[in-house]
Amino acid sequence: MAEVTIQLRIEPLDEGGYVATSPDVPGLVAEGRSIVETVEIAQGLTRKIVESCLEHGDPLPPALARAAPGGPIDVTIPVGIQ
Repeated sequence: MAEVTIQLRIEPLDEGGYVATSPDVPGLVAEGRSIVETVEIAQGLTRKIVESCLEHGDPLPPALARAAPGGPIDVTIPVGIQ
């Protein structure tokens, strides 16, 4: 399985929790109670978007189509501090 990194924009919601969107995955909108939960939901939705594209013969978003196995992967992750 190839892996690719995508950019997420995570914003706090007025009513609590967070919402994530991605310039790399059009249509991706994920909401969660914490940043970690929001990222996990975004990962799952991105996989579902890829599966749907492949199943229906639609092109993958360019950021996802460039996945190449092997080589280094740069990842930015959130770390909670108080």
